[in-house]
Amino acid sequence: MAAGVKVKESKRPLKDTAPHKWRQYLLGLWRRSQKKNGVAELYDSKLRIAEQQLQQWVQKHPDLKLPVSFDSWYTQPAFCHYLDKTLHLGYVGALSEDTQVVLKTGPERLDAFAARLKQEHLEALSHKGKAVFQKITIPFKGDHEIYYSYCNTHHLHNFGKQRLVINYRQADLSDNPIFLISNRLIWQASGITRIYRHRWPVEVYHEEGKDEGLDQYQLRDFEAIERHIALVAVVYSLLRAAQYDPALHKKLQRQLKFELDGSVAFWQRATRAQSLWNLALFISAGLTQGQKLPDIMAPLLRAMCPA
Repeated sequence: MAAGVKVKESKRPLKDTAPHKWRQYLLGLWRRSQKKNGVAELYDSKLRIAEQQLQQWVQKHPDLKLPVSFDSWYTQPAFCHYLDKTLHLGYVGALSEDTQVVLKTGPERLDAFAARLKQEHLEALSHKGKAVFQKITIPFKGDHEIYYSYCNTHHLHNFGKQRLVINYRQADLSDNPIFLISNRLIWQASGITRIYRHRWPVEVYHEEGKDEGLDQYQLRDFEAIERHIALVAVVYSLLRAAQYDPALHKKLQRQLKFELDGSVAFWQRATRAQSLWNLALFISAGLTQGQKLPDIMAPLLRAMCPA
């Protein structure tokens, strides 16, 4: 690399064989090298950009002590320490299942820890003992959601002391758990879960926005990137609005003959299907009137491929 940071040749195959391990290796390399001369000038990581944006927010709104919430990609020790020690902000982050919780018996992966707690919980219920996972209810967009939560303060490897929440949605704990942490050690499961739940629409937008081309850009100019994101946001908003247009809803259901109840990406596919349907009707009408297919398609092709 230009800054003199070397990537081990033995690690390069991980990029294709084990992307998760490759990412972890690069993150570790970045953390060890980010303070070297020239590294920050060459590349600002997503974590560093997030730190800068949050620092600007704190400077502009010194009286607003709002919590920060983020997914497992951003739940990195250095980023969490920065929020806690430098910006003095509360946070709620998601953890991957391979994160280690440090117990008196030694370190243990979170997925193994959760499985052991689940077994203790089910055994306690069968003997009418105290449940390990408590039922909580949180408000969300005018409704209420139920979770079964474990909440306690633990030491997590590289993170230090954290408030750990393990959430299940099913009463029998048959679904996959979600792991959350917070630096606010007095917060309870309901508050931590509510904060994290309110960031989920952002995740939905990112995933559905990618279907509209949010990540399909090859631009270097920041203004051009802004325009690209703005256009994707407009398309996304129009599709969102279309979901609540009763006239369009009825028309599509009548033409396509299936229930329209899904995500923005689903509505995108539905509107494309309607366009294909209308094209088929147009061609069928032309053939019925005795026109030849090349004559029918020629005006459409000229419109789509102007000279």
